[in-house]
Amino acid sequence: MNTDDWLTDTRTSYDTVAVSYADQVRDAIGGLQYLRTALALFAESVRAAGGGPVADIGCGPGHVTAYLHELGVDAFGVDLSPGMIDVARRDHPHLRFEVRSMTDLDLPAGSVAGLLAWQSLIHIPDDDMPTVLEHFHTALRPGGPLQLLFHVGQESQLKTQGYGGHPMKVHVHRRQPGEVAAWLHDAGFEIEAQMLLNPDGEAAQAILFARRRPHR
Repeated sequence: MNTDDWLTDTRTSYDTVAVSYADQVRDAIGGLQYLRTALALFAESVRAAGGGPVADIGCGPGHVTAYLHELGVDAFGVDLSPGMIDVARRDHPHLRFEVRSMTDLDLPAGSVAGLLAWQSLIHIPDDDMPTVLEHFHTALRPGGPLQLLFHVGQESQLKTQGYGGHPMKVHVHRRQPGEVAAWLHDAGFEIEAQMLLNPDGEAAQAILFARRRPHR
């Protein structure tokens, strides 16, 4: 699959669903204790590492970025979709949001104290994962925490509609935590913990807590 093709399809899809997606997820974190706990642990890890700016990569409409801000984290959001960023800026005008692709992140080296990517790596093909994680490694300060949330499984599916029935064209890649952990290790990260959500259900998810190694 050509990188430009899947990026264009993903951008267009999320531009199309931005408003309806935001309406569906706006209050989602408040009702999910384990996700709130994971974000609280991430925020504490950032503070313990000295604090500083935190990048929410694939931030969508900015609800996770805003929750981190409420936890006292200096968070900003990055997303491929200009439509999503427009909604994020509308709903959270006091926070910073930027249009960027994680395949070409271009954040200055060591510029963020922590980095979070929730349900955004699910659209990245396997061949592009090493490049994305290399960008994460470059942007993070040595010792900085990284948290990933993703769907668990072994298959990839084409999603053709969603969030109110709007047309979409995005591939959703489900992965095993061990596979993602191996990619992280190769990219210069240490895995500190793993959390499985709904492991016996059809919508299993995993959260990996990692940290950039001081030295590669």
